[in-house]
Amino acid sequence: MSVIRPCLEADFGPLLAIINSAASVYRGAIPDDCWHEPYMSGEELKSEIVSGVVFSGYEFANMLVGVMGIQRVRDVSLIRHAYVLPELQGQGVGSSLIKYLLGEYGGERVLVGTWAAAEWAISFYRRHGFVQVSPELKTRLLKSYWTVSERHIETSVVLTFGELEAWS
Repeated sequence: MSVIRPCLEADFGPLLAIINSAASVYRGAIPDDCWHEPYMSGEELKSEIVSGVVFSGYEFANMLVGVMGIQRVRDVSLIRHAYVLPELQGQGVGSSLIKYLLGEYGGERVLVGTWAAAEWAISFYRRHGFVQVSPELKTRLLKSYWTVSERHIETSVVLTFGELEAWS
């Protein structure tokens, strides 16, 4: 039996473990100066939660196996930290989570940022109706809605859910 549910305080450890386990695919794909071990520390995760990232989790057989966050920033919702345990990737967990979040927030302007080298992630979001924005718009959106370094901006892409005209 599987269920998508809000992540609770008691889920902090499993949430962090899922993020770091699944993020291992970025090692070697993203620039070395953007990779660190662990990929996300407990303090970083706490900071993300304090800044308004709300996580939903996919629970299978009473175990959290996938997570995806969403953060409201002014007039948009940002998909943040979408991860599935490596052994369950490709089995619909991520698709279920994104469909759930889009069902909840899809009437709003939704953005997602990811590493440009993460072709698998870009493909995943495209399959779910996201469209990659131009490099110029990407830079403007990253500077407006995220708090990231210039290096991160250089090595990232942004995708929007639905029509690009909304961002003109």
